Amino acid sequence: MRHETTTAQEPSGTTSSVRDTVRLGLVVGALGVVFGDIGTSPIYTLQTVFNPADPHPVPVSTENVYGVVSLIFWSVTVIVTVTYVLLAMRADNDGEGGIMALITLLRRGMAKRGKRAAVVLAGMGIFGAALFFGDSMITPAMSVLSAIEGLKVVDPSFEGWIVPITAVIVVVLFLVQRRGTAAVGRVFGPVMIAWFAVIGAVGITGIAGHPEILKALSPTYALGFMAGHFGIAFFALAAVVLAVTGAEALYADMGHFGRKAITRGWLLLVFPACVLSYFGQGALILADPANTASPFFLLLPGWARLPMVLLATAATVIASQAVITGAYSVASQAAQLGYLPRLRIAHTSETERGQIYVPWVNWLLLVSVLTLIFAFRSSAALAFAFGMAVTGTITITTLLFCYVARAKWGTPRWVIGAGGSLLLLVDLLFVGANLTKLVHGAWLPLLIGLTAFTVMITWQRGREIVTAERERREGSLPEFIEQLRDRETPTRRVPGTAVFLNRGGRTAPLALRANAEHNHVRHEHVVIVSLETEPVPRVPVEERVTVAGLGHRDDEIVFVTARYGYMETPDVPSALARLDPRQTEGRLDLDGASYFLSKIELRRGPEPTMAVWRKRLFIATSYLTADAAEYFGLPRDRTVIIGSHIDV
Repeated sequence: MRHETTTAQEPSGTTSSVRDTVRLGLVVGALGVVFGDIGTSPIYTLQTVFNPADPHPVPVSTENVYGVVSLIFWSVTVIVTVTYVLLAMRADNDGEGGIMALITLLRRGMAKRGKRAAVVLAGMGIFGAALFFGDSMITPAMSVLSAIEGLKVVDPSFEGWIVPITAVIVVVLFLVQRRGTAAVGRVFGPVMIAWFAVIGAVGITGIAGHPEILKALSPTYALGFMAGHFGIAFFALAAVVLAVTGAEALYADMGHFGRKAITRGWLLLVFPACVLSYFGQGALILADPANTASPFFLLLPGWARLPMVLLATAATVIASQAVITGAYSVASQAAQLGYLPRLRIAHTSETERGQIYVPWVNWLLLVSVLTLIFAFRSSAALAFAFGMAVTGTITITTLLFCYVARAKWGTPRWVIGAGGSLLLLVDLLFVGANLTKLVHGAWLPLLIGLTAFTVMITWQRGREIVTAERERREGSLPEFIEQLRDRETPTRRVPGTAVFLNRGGRTAPLALRANAEHNHVRHEHVVIVSLETEPVPRVPVEERVTVAGLGHRDDEIVFVTARYGYMETPDVPSALARLDPRQTEGRLDLDGASYFLSKIELRRGPEPTMAVWRKRLFIATSYLTADAAEYFGLPRDRTVIIGSHIDV
């Protein structure tokens, strides 16, 4: 009996152990990817607040130090812990998070409700995604510069080498992107665990030297600083916001690790370590106001500063990696949702489908980051630009979340009104403070965001115009099928299978119409494939394809709909391979099938469909479109492209 009992319990214990291992692995993975940006904020936040070169400097005094440290602590608590970890991360789209997930949730709400407010909020969401591209350019420059600047604390003679070393690291970082992050990613977690353990321990040593700094945990110091010294505190918010940079990454990467893993990592390690570092630096400044130049590195003894520079550089590279891969994901999702042209995407991992590389985005980011490094030359100068992108994205996320909470969960209006107003008040204070830095660099992320936003909405509008004209030329698909049977000059059937890619099932593919009307031929088996992007991250494989006949059982022409999520890359041959011959009016010869694409050449027309400059922008953007055969996974040697032109 004992033996039986023990045997019965072993699988349960083994299962529990496996689950614990998986959970721990997810937390470690999240620490390596999700928290890099926000986890490196202690390097530069406090030194930026008390930077004497700031156009609105904060005087160093005991009262101000308590107020600033308390303000940082409660800003991180309200924005990161409450807004993102406790609230926004509950608004997921089939497990995926981020501002693009909120946009798809809003699009679902628009389809059901049709409210103008949802359309406006969706537009704001697109602008928030556009601001993220600015963040992706500024973060690598800002974070790596701030780490390398520790060299001048070690030895002031290194100051002239800071910019060149930073540039070299950034170039190497972007050059290795095409190889993927799977191999490097395995060491990210342990490096970040070491990082948080070290900055927490160093923070404790600073607190031990001046334990009175712990009084700043009380919100009365933050509120007293804002109320009693509003003229100083308001401008200080433009630098305090640096403590919450990377908050969007917690939400955007939720699909990779899950809400629980990110929540545990934040509450159990990242949040405490960052708080200890901020309070330790505050204690150091209280002890000697001259330490405001670089309190993060000055907390360490002289022998430990160079090793800390190396560890900080590794941590900031990881932080940069997180926003770079985030930019790839946002660009890919935007293309799937119709806000950007089809981009060439390379999958860098055979096991992790979320790991992608987008060459065009990669080289754009590299040029942009290097330009920022050589133009601003210091993290202090870049700090004025950094906060604007962050506060804009956070405010838009809060607004979208409030709308989703009402539409999806039916949260009472008074709860949204009270809670949302409080959160938005905090967000808008930060936005207002950063607007005061407009002429000092805050214009940069706004310019980047407005440029990206203009490109995305112009592409969406131009795509609608082209689709409408294309549908007019293609004509009704059912009518075309009837004409194939009844036309005076019959089309000759040729052996083989032809696959025509088409937008929807209402119209006839231009390539199919050209084959019948000009070449007077059609293949023995004709498959018309329509690809649909669903407002979900991924579509289950068993729900990938559906087949419909087109009126006649003997014509061997079928219509196939292939559905993909906005985080998936279409693969037409793989989708067709799942078809049952009973559905397709006979077995398809996919090994020898020919694939037909309709290529549209865009020209600027006289019709007032858009402003002339938007037409030029739309046509210029179209040149970024990736090769269709490669994007849809078609075999190049069996793909035929038939051209046409459309005036925009």
